[in-house]
Amino acid sequence: MKILVTGGAGYIGSHTCVELLEKGHEVVVVDNFDNSSPVSIDRVGKITGKSIRLYKADVRDRATMERVFTDNAIDCVIHFAGLKAVGESCVKPLEYYDNNLYGTLVLLETMRAHGCKKFVFSSSATVYGTPERLPLDETCRTGGTTNPYGTSKYFQEIMLNDLWKSDHDWTIMLLRYFNPVGAHPSGLIGEDPQGIPNNLTPYIAKVAIGELKEIGVFGNDYDTPDGTGVRDYIHVVDLAKGHVAAIEHMDKPGVYTYNLGTGVGYSVLDVIHAFERACGKKLPYSIKPRRAGDIAACYADASKAARELGWHAELGLDDMCASLWKWQTKNPKGYKS
Repeated sequence: MKILVTGGAGYIGSHTCVELLEKGHEVVVVDNFDNSSPVSIDRVGKITGKSIRLYKADVRDRATMERVFTDNAIDCVIHFAGLKAVGESCVKPLEYYDNNLYGTLVLLETMRAHGCKKFVFSSSATVYGTPERLPLDETCRTGGTTNPYGTSKYFQEIMLNDLWKSDHDWTIMLLRYFNPVGAHPSGLIGEDPQGIPNNLTPYIAKVAIGELKEIGVFGNDYDTPDGTGVRDYIHVVDLAKGHVAAIEHMDKPGVYTYNLGTGVGYSVLDVIHAFERACGKKLPYSIKPRRAGDIAACYADASKAARELGWHAELGLDDMCASLWKWQTKNPKGYKS
């Protein structure tokens, strides 16, 4: 298939491009490089020996999106493009709604105009809000989100369900990610946030190479085993393979929802200690106040994806930290190294 990957130069997008190309799919990427680098696309080519057609554009740019679909017979879209930092979304809610909601509207309208009706959506476990039970399965209540990022994902899921109700020709996959970490085993692609990282593991990596002073642990008074927040961390390569599994199961119209996680919850301190094992040294950290929009614990029941897509996560926390450390040491300045 010819697959359009929006945000394909980003962290999850670039790893998914690798897996798609290695499965024999053609890939077209649209990315505005707001929080990514075109170097990642070159590196994907180096890993796979295959090329990607790249458009530097924002998905909100109707004229360019029209050109992308006119130039290419797109069979399916995987939609990653969007702003993604929980904390930042609490400070910049309007920017998050503009980027994430309007971008998806423009994309869907362009797809509809060109008769392309297979859509894989990069959703998030944040749509569950404060979990009603753990582990979270796909029947758990959604809404009641605790930050504008999560709310934007929740609104997009509603939009997509409403679209399908109006037109049963669509096949829509809602993939609810938990916490992707790690990097490709080659060390050629990985997470490369602009400025100070918002996410835990790239921040830890910056501390480990001496670029940042210490890790801030936001809250140690949660109702969790060690008081720090618990999350379901999933290796980005496993997550990328989940998208390939979704693409391969789009033969029947409908809206399908899947959790992509490991089913194991790790605390912030668990992750710090795993990274210490990977880099071979103790890492300084300090306890700070809770961060706006955070919840105590969140981890997945991903058994539905195993049953229906034949997918399950294979790599553990030590694999995640070791691959991230390899990426960080090979690329201390990210793609600018």
